[in-house]
Parts: sequence; structure tokens; C-alpha cells
Amino acid sequence: MARIAYHDVDAEAFAATRHLTDDALTAWRAAVARHLAPRAGMRLLDLGAGTGAWARAFTDWFPDVEVVAVEPSAAMRARCAFAPLVAGDAGHIPLADGSLDGAWLSTVIHHVPDLAAAARELRRVLRPGAPVLIRSAFAGRHEAITLFDYFPEAVRVLDTYPGVADVASAFADAGFGAATVEQVPQVTASSLWEAAAGLRREAHTPLQLITDAEYAAGVQRLREAAQADTGPVIDALDLLVLR
Repeated sequence: MARIAYHDVDAEAFAATRHLTDDALTAWRAAVARHLAPRAGMRLLDLGAGTGAWARAFTDWFPDVEVVAVEPSAAMRARCAFAPLVAGDAGHIPLADGSLDGAWLSTVIHHVPDLAAAARELRRVLRPGAPVLIRSAFAGRHEAITLFDYFPEAVRVLDTYPGVADVASAFADAGFGAATVEQVPQVTASSLWEAAAGLRREAHTPLQLITDAEYAAGVQRLREAAQADTGPVIDALDLLVLR
């Protein structure tokens, strides 16, 4: 079971606030292209596709690549404009053996209850040598994410997430070899003011899992800091690549 349920309120907040512009994702496009090496006829799995923002981006970036989106939450699927979209989760991917040339998981891995089962299922549906690209905040690696500057209490939630070594170990047991990790920057908001104005607690798992008082204190810190002209908010999430 996911850490949060992603019912209608959560899914609506995610859809409203967690999508970045194509310009903001320039470095992600380059990183995905470098590790995936897109080519005509390739099939890419977007696992935990949510409202389909990444699947749409991949289709725009790499028009010769077929993207298949899989999402467990009915509320997310109801808000997803991307097709094909199928119900499924990391432990039960409703696709044929050896039918995919890559898999993308964005801010999903901390919701996976059984990493070993997920790794085995991805090994089943991927062709030999196909990469798994995991975009995430991992335990112990919060320093480049602005949200935690203003909500430091949320670090304790992040530290319950799987670490890079945990994920790499589970996937190694399933037959994935080399693992590499890099930080990829993104423009999360044009300013702290924009970030503060658009913040929705329901869209961020770490903020849902701190206390109301801790959340209120963080909002106050963020709003006070937003009074200054800070320029764009640039964060860096990790990209873990396994083959």
C-alpha cells in the first residue's frame, strides 16, 4: 500500500501543482535521452504515471517512442489525459514478458511496499539490458531540495524512504547489474513567492506526514522568505539508473 492513498483530494492537488513546464525540465530531458538512448519502435513504461505529465512529456520529446502508462490509483487515472493508461502497480504490471525497452518511475519508489517484488516484476517485463530510471528523493539526500529548507521536520519522513543502496540491492537481487546515480536540476518555481502561493499540502507526501503545527510553522517560514526577491527555485532530485 502507498504511504498516502491518493484519493480525490490528493489527486486533485497533485494535478494542480506538481506539473513542471517543458523549459523547467531541460536537464531531465537530456538525462533521460542519455540513459535511454531513444529510438524508433522503443516501448517505455511510465510506472506510477499519476496524471500523465511525464508520459506526455516523453511523447513530445521522443515521438518515435511508444509510452505505456501504468497507475494504481483510480483517482489519478480519472485525471490522466494520457493514453494508453492501464491499472496496475509495481508488483503487478499488466504487460507481457520482455515487452519493454525501459521503465520510468518518478517520485514513486517510496510508495512501493515490496522493493524486491517490484524489481522482479520489472525484470520480467523488460528486455535484457533495458534501463530502469528512478527519479526520486532518497533517504539521506535532501540537501538540494528547497522544500526541506522550510519544512525541516519533513526530513524525518524522507529518512523513512528507501535509500539509494536499498533500491540498488533489491534490484541487484533481481538480476539488474550496474547502478548509477546523479542529481538532475529542475526549475520548480519561478520564485519562492510562486512556490508559496501554489503550495498544496496534499500534493507532497512528506508534508502530509508531519503534524499540523509543523506544517503551519513551515508555511510561515516559506511566506516570510518569499517576501525577498529570490529568483527561481532550482531543486535537484536524484536519478538512479539500473540495468
